[in-house]
Amino acid sequence: MTRIDRITTEIIDLPTIRGHVLSMATMTVQSIVLVRIRFSDGSEGLGEGTSIGGLSYGTESPESIKAAIDSYIAPALQGSDGDNISAARRLIEKSVRGNPIARAAVEMALWDGLGRRLGVSVAQLFGGAVTDGIELAWTLASGNSERDIEEAEEMLAARRHRQFKLKIGKRALKDDLAHVGRIAAALGDRARLTVDVNQAWDLQTARIGLRGLEEIGVAMAEQPIDGRFRDQLKSLTDGSSIAVMADEALNGPVDALRHAADRAADAFAVKVAQSGGLAPAAEVIAIAQAAGIGLYGGTMLESGVATAAALQLFCTVERWDWGCELFGPLLFTDEILVKPLEVRDFRILLPEGPGIGVTLDEEKAAYYRRGRPGPAAAGIVAE
Repeated sequence: MTRIDRITTEIIDLPTIRGHVLSMATMTVQSIVLVRIRFSDGSEGLGEGTSIGGLSYGTESPESIKAAIDSYIAPALQGSDGDNISAARRLIEKSVRGNPIARAAVEMALWDGLGRRLGVSVAQLFGGAVTDGIELAWTLASGNSERDIEEAEEMLAARRHRQFKLKIGKRALKDDLAHVGRIAAALGDRARLTVDVNQAWDLQTARIGLRGLEEIGVAMAEQPIDGRFRDQLKSLTDGSSIAVMADEALNGPVDALRHAADRAADAFAVKVAQSGGLAPAAEVIAIAQAAGIGLYGGTMLESGVATAAALQLFCTVERWDWGCELFGPLLFTDEILVKPLEVRDFRILLPEGPGIGVTLDEEKAAYYRRGRPGPAAAGIVAE
């Protein structure tokens, strides 16, 4: 038996290349929680828990993620079998209610450690990869139309992205539609456009907004209304030609099953962190596939650690109807992996190697570690 000896956490503050404008906040720094698990045989596993916009997005923040792991999850797992991830998950679930991101970060490190000990990838542990990469979308979130158009043109020219998601919902509807319309006109049929409203609209605004977006030629709208109102999301899905995607409404397999049973969305944004880990995210994927609901690989703007872990799972699935948005590492001014994840010909590629397939750059991680000399952590401005 390979026992869990020690679980440690640290917050890493990574500056972004530009302000990332959401409907509820503007981010200039992303704070991630790195999790390290040391096992009795000397092996290690690496995980990551990351939220968006502090507490303005959801119920977990970097500080709460770290506290949940340090104070509750780590003591519960101390000395337990690190090879038995199903048993470890049960221990975690008994010790901590909710907190899916904290739970996902630890589960990720357990899978990474197991893969490294066995000398196989996490993808292999989930049945094996059937593709070596996924189409990668990019979020245009400066809030400035001309700047977003220029950015999109650069991405197309570099063959990095040809699907773009626009963050809207912060401004008046007519202003948002004008913004999206300008970008759509500039890019034409060279790119596919989607929007993310981040729950900012009420039902009436969403009905009008979806009609306007359809006229512009937008392919999909992500979580236009509050995630608690599944019946309203269903009404939008039933009444719109534009695809409607559930995101914040999905916090694991139970939510996925309810949305699938009601046919409340055309697509699911599958997020490992929001699902509570790789194993429950795999269940969300299976539910979507069984219900004929489209798949989109979501992100919490994680670093390369959690991005690599998500790729390990996502590449075991042949079809991602809407691609993925695992661009988190590309949003930061610096890289904390020894070898960055590769993006080529509009796709992000699955890293090779045991576990999640990546190695942390310890010097970079130390430089950006909160509490050490380096950049300040302040970087979230509530709107």
